[in-house]
Amino acid sequence: MSRASLLDDAIEHFAKHGIGDASLRGIAAAIGTSHRMLIYHFGSREGLLAEVVRSVEQQQRDLLASLVDLPIAEAAEEFWRRVTEAALVYGPLFFELSAHAMQDLPYTESLKADLINVWLPPLIELCVRAGIPPEQAPAYARLGLAASRGLLFDLLLTGDRAGVDEASALLNRLFTLPVR
Repeated sequence: MSRASLLDDAIEHFAKHGIGDASLRGIAAAIGTSHRMLIYHFGSREGLLAEVVRSVEQQQRDLLASLVDLPIAEAAEEFWRRVTEAALVYGPLFFELSAHAMQDLPYTESLKADLINVWLPPLIELCVRAGIPPEQAPAYARLGLAASRGLLFDLLLTGDRAGVDEASALLNRLFTLPVR
């Protein structure tokens, strides 16, 4: 099996069954391969999980790009709905591996670069499309990313979907206020 197909199978498996504390051997058995093959392609369980997060994050950026033709408010609402669904599955892994990246653990080096920096250009572009002056758009983009991730963290800890959705809607309204 190729690295890409193993990664796709792992993502599909985790989407159906969650991540939990599955061992590399358990993951391998569940997706029809050997743990040696996973070690060969990903280095370790943590390396595989980091690649799962990177791939899911890329899928979310692709989703954002696909919504570019919708009105901003509609795009933001659809994006939030789909990201929260993904966060209910992959969010605990995302936050765990984000903490590992903050600790500079070796297998998170490539993930670390993807957690913030690759999100900023499309979010800056979205902010400019929403009417935010280009010189202020980078700060708005960073704030939006941080606030959204904070809301996802809140959702995972509290399970308060209605409260988190309401806060996300408020954040979207704040981004449409006139900028001084």
